[in-house]
Amino acid sequence: MVFITSLNHKTFALNINPNSTTLGELKLAIHENCQIPIFLQRLFFSQNHNDSTLLSHLGVRSNSTLTLQIPFFGGTQTPTIPKPPRLDFLNSKPPANYVAGLGRGATGFTTRSDIGPARAAPDLPDRSAATAIGGASGAPPAVGRGRGKPEEEEEDEGEDKGYDENQKFDEFEGNDVGLFASAEYDEDDKEADAVWEAIDKRMDSRRKDRREARLKEEIEKYRASNPKITEQFADLKRKLYTLSAQEWDSIPEIGDYSLRNKKKRFESFVPVPDTLLEKARQEQEHVTALDPKSRAAGGTETPWGQTPVTDLTAVGEGRGTVLSLKLDRLSDSVSGLTVVDPKGYLTDLKSMKITSDAEISDIKKARLLLKSVTQTNPKHPPGWLAAARLEEVAGKIQAARQLIEKGCEECPKSEDVWLEACRLASPDEAKAVIAKGVKSIPNSVKLWLQAAKLEHDDVNKSRVLRKGLEHIPDSVRLWKAVVELANEEDARLLLHRAVECCPLHVELWLALARLETYDNAKKVLNKAREKLPKEPAIWITAAKLEEANGNTSMVGKIIERGIRALQRVGLEIDREAWMKEAEAAERAGSVATCQAIIHNTIGIGVEDEDRKRTWVADAEECKKRGSIETARAIYAHALTVFLTKKSIWLKAAQLEKSHGTRESLDAILFNAVKYRPQAEVLWLMGAKEKWLAGDVPAARAILEQAYAANPNSEEIWLAAFKLEFENHEPARARLLLAKAREKGGTERVWMKSAIVERELGNVDEERKLLDEGLKLFPSFFKLWLMLGQLEERLGHLEKAKEAYDSGLKHCPNCIPLWLSLANLEEKVNGLSKARAVLTMARKKNPQNPELWLAAVRAEMKHGNKKESDILMAKALQECPNSGILWAASIEMVPRPQRKTKSMDALKKCDHDPHVIAAVAKLFWHDRKVDKARTWLNRAVTLAPDIGDFWALYYKFELQHGTEDNQKDVLKRCVAAEPKHGEKWQAILKAVENSHQPIEAILKKVVVALGKEENAAENNKH
Repeated sequence: MVFITSLNHKTFALNINPNSTTLGELKLAIHENCQIPIFLQRLFFSQNHNDSTLLSHLGVRSNSTLTLQIPFFGGTQTPTIPKPPRLDFLNSKPPANYVAGLGRGATGFTTRSDIGPARAAPDLPDRSAATAIGGASGAPPAVGRGRGKPEEEEEDEGEDKGYDENQKFDEFEGNDVGLFASAEYDEDDKEADAVWEAIDKRMDSRRKDRREARLKEEIEKYRASNPKITEQFADLKRKLYTLSAQEWDSIPEIGDYSLRNKKKRFESFVPVPDTLLEKARQEQEHVTALDPKSRAAGGTETPWGQTPVTDLTAVGEGRGTVLSLKLDRLSDSVSGLTVVDPKGYLTDLKSMKITSDAEISDIKKARLLLKSVTQTNPKHPPGWLAAARLEEVAGKIQAARQLIEKGCEECPKSEDVWLEACRLASPDEAKAVIAKGVKSIPNSVKLWLQAAKLEHDDVNKSRVLRKGLEHIPDSVRLWKAVVELANEEDARLLLHRAVECCPLHVELWLALARLETYDNAKKVLNKAREKLPKEPAIWITAAKLEEANGNTSMVGKIIERGIRALQRVGLEIDREAWMKEAEAAERAGSVATCQAIIHNTIGIGVEDEDRKRTWVADAEECKKRGSIETARAIYAHALTVFLTKKSIWLKAAQLEKSHGTRESLDAILFNAVKYRPQAEVLWLMGAKEKWLAGDVPAARAILEQAYAANPNSEEIWLAAFKLEFENHEPARARLLLAKAREKGGTERVWMKSAIVERELGNVDEERKLLDEGLKLFPSFFKLWLMLGQLEERLGHLEKAKEAYDSGLKHCPNCIPLWLSLANLEEKVNGLSKARAVLTMARKKNPQNPELWLAAVRAEMKHGNKKESDILMAKALQECPNSGILWAASIEMVPRPQRKTKSMDALKKCDHDPHVIAAVAKLFWHDRKVDKARTWLNRAVTLAPDIGDFWALYYKFELQHGTEDNQKDVLKRCVAAEPKHGEKWQAILKAVENSHQPIEAILKKVVVALGKEENAAENNKH
């Protein structure tokens, strides 16, 4: 049993079980019991809920009482609590001739409010108040016409009525429209409004036909009683078609014959001057004979009498007058320039702004407004500034000067007004203006600086600034300005005086220390430290001073002592700020100071477990900002704490490799392998650096030490093999690999062994090694691939096919094996067999873009354009985010459609290097060199390991770039050491290119790209 009570104190019971009844079922039961719609029911619970929540979960138990609220709609309002009745005599009219307080001896009087305003006031309802005249001085005023009610009485009356009289009134809903204006409008209210709106529409549609018929009838009745003129003459207009053309032409024109619009014109007749008649005669005269001068010149000169006479002098004078006015206006500028550029003045005239009527109107309004401001409050400086600038904008510079002059008179203590007056004045008057300003405000730093700017030589500027310092000796800006103008000796003397006047400004102390000798500088810094004990810049400057004088041993002590002193006086050491100071010291050339700051502050405020991560991140950030010494110092300090962390040693070695010397890198790697001898990568890195430096014996020695520390490391075996193999020592390489195989080497050792034999041309030994390797490692696809390629080189195509088939049985997901088999089938059995192989490969390896691309290229190679397009569409459906497929589709479509296709590709895979390279090719073909260079650079940045992009970039620079650009691309490619790429791998792994450097491989790939483009062009033609 659950009880439901509403806000009107009615309660009813529902026979339900809270443990099995949901909130939605409860609402349905209330609807069946009380006919209250579900969307109007508001039940109060202490937590969030939905209709599927059990009542027991909401805290409802048997015999619980729930409160139900029903919102008000349709203009209803809550019943008001009745108030106690007021006394009846307050609502009745007073007797005639009643005067309040007359019985107490008060005399009546009449005021203007009793008489009322001059205009007739509207008839107001009688609100139980009468006009009272007279009253005692202590009594409240009487209520009547022309006199307002007391506020308290009005509030009481509003409470009696139950609503606010000033509330918004609605014609339909009355004053109740504002009752729920502050209530929250939720989804239930919205649903209820929709229901009522639907009901209104339904009721309105039932009366629509009747209403429209009545409206149509009223319109017809109105038109019949008030016809238009066109309708009155409609029958006559219809008869116009019977008129003939002559009758139509005989209709007279309607003219204005009224005397009202006729004005008498004064007509005067002036005799025509003889000069005009002579000119007309000469213009109409036909001369049939040549002038004597013309005959003398052979008839090539025009007789002067036949050309109309034009007064060119008058035209020239008028043009000169206009031009002089414009030049005068240009010369009267704010800066007072009177020299006009003889070459550019016409351009300046064209660029002059022509003010429109609207702008002129706005200027007039603003002028009136600002005039009112300056007149009503003449001591307000912004008003004068705005008025002067308005006149300047309007082009009335003289008026602006006059206004700002008045402003200076009214506001002599405003430095902004004086500065504006100086700016608007001509150069001859500016000095006088600023002189008046500094007399009025001798303590204004801005005015003294402006006065110094107006001087043209340093001597006068310095004199003005020193004069200002006499009035403002504690102005740091004036001291800085006067020191900048002085020579070194004078600057030192000035700074001595400056630090006496401004002892709390650290920049003056530091500047003085920089100008003094070593001993005096130390004294200056000691005094500065006494005056400013919380200033870290003084300690850092002292450290820099010691470093500059060769006392590097004192640098660390000074920084350490300074940090302790700053902590003693209560200054919190900000680690980030001190790191910035370290970077600043590095930029200033004080490396020892930078290292000392890092050593003493890098660990402040860092938890022990976060030190490694934080320090490495700090070093990387410094490296990005170019602060190499700071990053080196961070790594050096980190390695003193984490001696055995391989990652930090690697980071430090990478830093030295990128920005250090070979000696520093060797030192880092030597220390690294001393503390981490089991880190193979550190040994290999050191050996490689020695090899690249040309010191092969040292590289061998490092690898021997590495093998002694890691006796069973395959990486060290292979590194030693590569060192010997690349240095043309095949016998040593074979011996190393043989030992590695005896030790139980992995599949990589067998593959390297076969590669050595292939390089040396030992076919039988290569086949033997491959067979033995495949017995041990049948799932290593590279051995199967090398065996098939060996048979292909020897011309044994059937054996090659068997090798590929066997490899695919063991490695069905190896894409290179499928591609090699498809190429072999295409050579031997044609397209149909290759197509079958690729179809089988796609079934076993779905969603593989390389297989789809191979199928598309096979169809294109045999001229099946339609089939290739169909395959490409299917491929893009299966692999919508494949960059190599989108790049190939861009090249396949006709030239006009490539731009659209490239946009689609970029939407699908914006950061794919293949798509970016394809877009770069489009820009290249369109001769957009800069864009093509940018996109190619982006491609090699995203994928530096793909050699095809480097070759494309280098080919582009060979065609459009400078020699420096070509060298830069070549250098970056060598540093990247690319290993992948369709054309790059084919040339890199060719037997004849086994020991070629990257530079040679790059140039060969560029040649291959050129041949491919030429072949494609020939196929098109």
